[in-house]
Amino acid sequence: MTATRAGIAPGTRIHPAAFVAEGASIAPGCVVGPGCVIGAEAVLEEGVELAAHVVIDGRARLGPGVKVSPFVTIGLPPQDVKYKGEPTGVTIGARTQIREHATIHRGSTGGDGWTRVGAGCLIMCVAHVAHDCRIGDGVILVNNVMLAGHVEIGDGAMVQGGAAIQQFVRIGRMALVAGMAGVERSVLPFGRVKGHRAALHGLNALGMVRRLGMTKAQVAAVEGVVHDLYRGGRPRDRIAEVTAAHAGDPLVEEILTFAREVFARPRGRNLLCPYRHGADEEENGEGA
Repeated sequence: MTATRAGIAPGTRIHPAAFVAEGASIAPGCVVGPGCVIGAEAVLEEGVELAAHVVIDGRARLGPGVKVSPFVTIGLPPQDVKYKGEPTGVTIGARTQIREHATIHRGSTGGDGWTRVGAGCLIMCVAHVAHDCRIGDGVILVNNVMLAGHVEIGDGAMVQGGAAIQQFVRIGRMALVAGMAGVERSVLPFGRVKGHRAALHGLNALGMVRRLGMTKAQVAAVEGVVHDLYRGGRPRDRIAEVTAAHAGDPLVEEILTFAREVFARPRGRNLLCPYRHGADEEENGEGA
């Protein structure tokens, strides 16, 4: 298709077998492959590449350099029985890669109306990002990850294959969720969690050192504050004491701020507890 229609910039390559609705905005350098369907409210910024059979619906904005593999859907209505067709949307940050059969749904009126995926993310095959999720920059969702509605994931976090995250859960920055984990409570920044009923199993120390360049002393400081937060009682009751004991460390303050925000949210999920051998479900998953 040549760039003769309003909204389609010169230098755009659109396959003859693609359908682009009137009103769609496609910037220079975009590639739209065969079988793609682009809705009237879609915005593709410069250099977006849609391989083939991609569906972009609703108020969807794809940032510069986003690459989308075949059979992906972006911006379809949320799987929420309360949704009645309100004008909600989805945004995808620059340079994010979305692999085959992944699904990213638009927001709902139960949130602020937007699903957000950050820049430089990798969303692998058959992953699902539900309505009103907020995904930070540099996040990796491995194959078959399932995010329920209103999940938030911090910058640089990784969720490994087949993991399921319950609605309203927050995953902190640089956290690591192991494959097949079922996460029902929020995960502290730098936390490492695993298990079918997931529990905290220490820190993502390897990622902290290799990806963030932290020193062993910094990792040890974070380990200390996490240990103190859970020691001898519920974290909710320990925040003030731990804050006083570790004042002045920005990494520590990040963790404590996250904990405060989790407990302050009326629909949030409490913090995930550390794993203890032989602990019952209430201690391990519900008691934080």
